[in-house]
Amino acid sequence: MRSDLNVVILAAGIGKRMKSSLPKVLHPLAGLPLIEHCLRAVAGVTDRLPVIVVGHGAEQVRTTVADKARFVLQEPQLGTAHALRMAETLLADQPGLVLVTYGDMPLLSSVTLQRLVNLQRGNSGPFTMLTVVMDDPHGFGRIVRSDNGSVLAIVEEAQASADILKIQELNAGVYCFDAAWLWQQLPLIRISSKGEYYLTDVVAMAVSQGRKVQALTITDPQETLGINTRAHLAEAEAVLRQRINEAWMLAGVSILDPQNTYIEIDVQIGAETRILPGCCLTGNTVVGKGCVIGPHTIIASSWLGKGCVVSASWVENSVLPDGKRVGPFTHLKNDHPGHPVQL
Repeated sequence: MRSDLNVVILAAGIGKRMKSSLPKVLHPLAGLPLIEHCLRAVAGVTDRLPVIVVGHGAEQVRTTVADKARFVLQEPQLGTAHALRMAETLLADQPGLVLVTYGDMPLLSSVTLQRLVNLQRGNSGPFTMLTVVMDDPHGFGRIVRSDNGSVLAIVEEAQASADILKIQELNAGVYCFDAAWLWQQLPLIRISSKGEYYLTDVVAMAVSQGRKVQALTITDPQETLGINTRAHLAEAEAVLRQRINEAWMLAGVSILDPQNTYIEIDVQIGAETRILPGCCLTGNTVVGKGCVIGPHTIIASSWLGKGCVVSASWVENSVLPDGKRVGPFTHLKNDHPGHPVQL
């Protein structure tokens, strides 16, 4: 039932702590902008085009995403509930479910999002939320549950008592709503003392109605990493680098020094290839079977045939035939017609 699920991606924030003129959700991670990671994740759970709520750098985000989403503008930015209300004009007349996530959570997987959606499908209550258990609360709100396991409240850190602060289950900020309930309740959220409308208020609203709020506790806390600073971006890069490298090694590629090997997410590599320390493979690079890359080599948006050897060199926008040897200390750059290599 993928066709009854709408997705709203909140991506209007200015991202002040990034200290950049580039909108936060367009910062690159493993070769893709943050928002693209999110788009790929939600594409795994719905057939409908997601709705992206834009604000800061709206035109840049629209241009980058293009026809992969629909867009609504949040201006001014008055909190998460206010952002979600911007999507009401596109979605209010569509029954089913609404999944709400963020454009700065690039590690969140389709598998986790599908589990959240599936749990809400079996929930008699109005929504299911994503939570995470961590020793370091990162300033997140604490989850207070009832004896039967349903969520009673989200208590923000600043308002939490000593006992509440001991709780390690935290709000990840991702929700799957019954659409009819959501659009009815959002206008009832009151403005906070800070002049914003908070989506977290929906928990108290549902509980006051005697409705059940379910929570899915994520199994991998890394998935909930939100990007607010360049340090967070580097942390996410390290996680993705490990995931990507491990996946290629399981697929038959030898990587001698995974911690110092950088492979972007859309790169393809043939089995029996060996990658020596200090290599970087970027863009839409395709490496054929049985190649030797490195050490200290950059392959950027290039196609390498079978059995190529590239040593201590930089190859970009180039096509190498089977058995080609390059380097050491060569910079090869050509405009190629984009003929793919047979892996």
